[in-house]
Amino acid sequence: MNTNLTQKLSKPIVEKVAIVGAGPGGLAAAIALRSQGIDVQVYEKAQEFRPAGTGLGLAPNGLSSLDAIAPGIVETLKSSGCEVHHTVLKNIQGETLRTNATKYLEQYGQPLLTIWWYRLQQVLASRLPSEIIHLNHRCIGFEQDENGVEIHFDGEKSVYADLLIGADGVNSIIRETLFGEGQPNYIGSMCWRAVIKYHHELFNDYELVFVKGNQQFMYLLNVGGGYTSWISRKLSPEYSLSHSADEVKSCILHKLADWDECFRAVVEATPAEQIWEGPICDRPPLTQWSQGRVTLLGDAAHPMAPAMGQGANTTFEDAYELRECFSQSANLSEALTSYEQRRIERTKIIQARSALGEMRYYDANTVASTEQTQQRQMSLNDDFHKWLYSFKPSAIS
Repeated sequence: MNTNLTQKLSKPIVEKVAIVGAGPGGLAAAIALRSQGIDVQVYEKAQEFRPAGTGLGLAPNGLSSLDAIAPGIVETLKSSGCEVHHTVLKNIQGETLRTNATKYLEQYGQPLLTIWWYRLQQVLASRLPSEIIHLNHRCIGFEQDENGVEIHFDGEKSVYADLLIGADGVNSIIRETLFGEGQPNYIGSMCWRAVIKYHHELFNDYELVFVKGNQQFMYLLNVGGGYTSWISRKLSPEYSLSHSADEVKSCILHKLADWDECFRAVVEATPAEQIWEGPICDRPPLTQWSQGRVTLLGDAAHPMAPAMGQGANTTFEDAYELRECFSQSANLSEALTSYEQRRIERTKIIQARSALGEMRYYDANTVASTEQTQQRQMSLNDDFHKWLYSFKPSAIS
């Protein structure tokens, strides 16, 4: 056995890792690295875990990565969310245009699963000792040298670690400190969303409903446990935010004024303070994610438009690949270099396709395009989807 491999098997390449951000990405990374015998501590700015976030789709590439990180967790997620067997396309009058049976499980070995972000966070957190998750820790910066990183938090709190992982989202303080980019890029689409306890016979017979309007669309997702996630997005070259929760609710109802009452009803049933309003943003791809003893993961590394639902899924790929790089490298520098080589090009492609897909939602000519163009586009999409969803962890341990 060579010396590097012997060293690798005898002890981890770092002893203590600090992760900023206790969203699904930070928690998945913590689970992955703890399996290597590393002392991982997670720091989160929120004062408590509370019901928040939207409904999201976990695709085969994300689920395969999660199952490799935490064997058995996919079965737990299935009981916390909803396995999608059928999707339906409707117009704003509520008429069904097309119904499709999903084939993810048959084609890729994992289903499409819809779940509330909050439930996903809960399931991941349950796989970690509660004492390693530190709430009410808002990171304000860090300093590093060749020996370690000192991370600073509000209230003059600081911690020291061998490695800092920024898993703190599109507005990452870790990314900003490393690269100084400023504000994220608004891509021209506004969003309103909420998750509520709700049932409506018109669309709850399906697990996922997509409604296409004029430069506006709506998703209705069954996210399990009797909860429905509704998401509406609208093309908007410029954006401004409402001044109050009531104004947010009035705004989205106004934009749905011409829609069938069944779609307006789910918004009307939502308490105003539970509706999130905000711009859809991304950032340009980076050529590197790491500097010294600091690296990025998930939305902090590759924030993308939600059109393809790949934000969480690529984040779980990151966590899996980071663990593999740690287990296969002789030192931290080698591990982080390998991590970037495995992740940057793939996520750059997915970012670009996600931004393109977001704008295609609003293209009035998409439905009216020629049959030949549609067939060519479907062929390209099939090839891309196969490449995307067929991501398989090399070994499940």
